[in-house]
Amino acid sequence: MNRRQFLCAAGAGAIHAGCGRQREKSPVAILKAASYSAGLAGQLRRGAELLNLEAKGKRVLLKPNLVEFDSSTAINTHVSLIAAAVELFRHLGAAQIRIGEGPGHRRDTLYLAEEAGYRKEVERFDSLFVDLNRDDVSAAGPFGDTAQIYLPHAALEADLVVSLAKMKTHHWACATLSMKNYFGLVPGAVYGWPKNHLHQIGIDRSIAELHRLFPRSFAIVDGVVGMEGNGPIQGTPKAAGVVVMGADLVAVDATCCRIMGIDPRHLGYLKLSAGRGNLDADRIEQRGEPIGSVHTPFALLDQFKDYRLT
Repeated sequence: MNRRQFLCAAGAGAIHAGCGRQREKSPVAILKAASYSAGLAGQLRRGAELLNLEAKGKRVLLKPNLVEFDSSTAINTHVSLIAAAVELFRHLGAAQIRIGEGPGHRRDTLYLAEEAGYRKEVERFDSLFVDLNRDDVSAAGPFGDTAQIYLPHAALEADLVVSLAKMKTHHWACATLSMKNYFGLVPGAVYGWPKNHLHQIGIDRSIAELHRLFPRSFAIVDGVVGMEGNGPIQGTPKAAGVVVMGADLVAVDATCCRIMGIDPRHLGYLKLSAGRGNLDADRIEQRGEPIGSVHTPFALLDQFKDYRLT
């Protein structure tokens, strides 16, 4: 076997067109969920079955989107989805389940979790939770133009990082979904609040770099009630009645964009990450519900009016 043949046979290298092979289609499950009811756990289990998700014996880190709290709006991943995800991975036989977040604005993460109802509603929350802003860190390799980025042990040691993202628009990135949610993996104790290092590198590039560093990922996006307009904090709640799941985060976010009425080909971080996931609709295998049955256009800020899916 020569060097080229070896590269074509090895892992992710076999996916790339440079080895003469086309990436396989990425399955993404779309599930209707009209409310945060007891039936949510059943829907997540259905999605896991549609996607043949395996977690037996794995160390799983659940990463919700916990940014700010305002009881009048829908900023964070709903606590019912987090509880349902814990139940799902227990059912799947995960060896360890942890919940981790490192908010970019607030320094007291547990206070924020308290306000959002996480500590009250998620069984044994305190024993599962790790503050990623203050966890021990290790070097994780190059990041952007820097030689090393330091990331929390809880994330680096996980066999599977699950992005429990919120379906929202974003005033800089247009949409914040499963990939942007990984900003919370970067420790504020090292890189400041609101993760200044990531903003200096550039939001789109930082999202793509974090996606590269965590290939063992899965996404569960909370679109039961999302946020439109001036997201991710000051927007308006938008009921989309949907949960989106998948292992290819590029394909998941592209699917979410299409549900929201956004053309994902305009989003900078998706274009940067297209070499490590499927962006085009013909390379995504939709399972569960068709996009048309849950299509819910989200209001966009004026600077993104040309991003509208036609």
